[in-house]
Amino acid sequence: MVPAADLDLAAVRAFVAVTDERYFSEAAAALGISQQAVSKRVAKLEVDLGVRLFSRTRVGAELTQDGRAFLNHARSLVGLADQAFAMLRNRHRSLRVDVLDTRLGAIDVIRAFHRATADAEIDIITSNGLRSARAALANGSVDAAFARASGPLGDDLVSTRAYLEQVHLLVGRGHPLAGLPQVETERLAGMTVWMPGNAAGSEWADFWDLFGAEFGVHIDASGPDFGWEYYVEEIGSGERTGLVGEWCRLPSHVHAVQIPVVDPAPMYPCSLLRQRQNHHPVLTLLARFVKERFRPLDPGRQWLPIADRAAFVGTDA
Repeated sequence: MVPAADLDLAAVRAFVAVTDERYFSEAAAALGISQQAVSKRVAKLEVDLGVRLFSRTRVGAELTQDGRAFLNHARSLVGLADQAFAMLRNRHRSLRVDVLDTRLGAIDVIRAFHRATADAEIDIITSNGLRSARAALANGSVDAAFARASGPLGDDLVSTRAYLEQVHLLVGRGHPLAGLPQVETERLAGMTVWMPGNAAGSEWADFWDLFGAEFGVHIDASGPDFGWEYYVEEIGSGERTGLVGEWCRLPSHVHAVQIPVVDPAPMYPCSLLRQRQNHHPVLTLLARFVKERFRPLDPGRQWLPIADRAAFVGTDA
């Protein structure tokens, strides 16, 4: 019986690098080691395998017949090693979750998950929404992002419906609607609503523009945006009216009143986004938690833009 050979993974990686780069010098640069080290690793691999893997030519290193036969196996070995390393690394670091703002409803979902999941370590990262979350998810700087998933996401991203948040009207105590327990959406027609945080090109600005067009509400996004405290203070002074999510943790202000909007109740949609190839164990638990607590749209009582409705009606298969 011929004894099994123990292949040196670094040598296999060098072989793959030379195949991809064609030159030993380019492979050395890609691996961050010297050209001499690459040559030694490939030579050792050829000795271990008992075959010649490359022929040196004027246009670079060419695979021999044995080299071509070994290439797919070599790629598989390197890929499995990288996956194993990533899996172990992910098990021992915090789950990085991207949110737009720590005052918004996504934080309540994450806190509930953290309380329900033993030993779940989570780092919260704030951003400017889907515009930056796509790149952050792609480069691995975050593991998950809560956002309105507007537009095509591509094959690499997975979207799980997280929640629908009812819209509330925010007015000063002297406003004619301030004493109502709720306000019908049709009564907002012709009203100007001030939302200085509606950044151009953002998924939330798009939502509010669609809402305004549907119900005849003018959205005033003029700034500057000085933050939540200033926003609520301005509303409380009676100078303006606003719209916020039901779960938004607004600064307390004695003269600001928050009123649910109904008939139909506008709902802001939020999804959990993650990379398909991200196998962080806590991410799997978070996605399951979000999916189990989601409550679908009630089309008879609630409103969503047409672009969001299909994804938020009914249950997942």
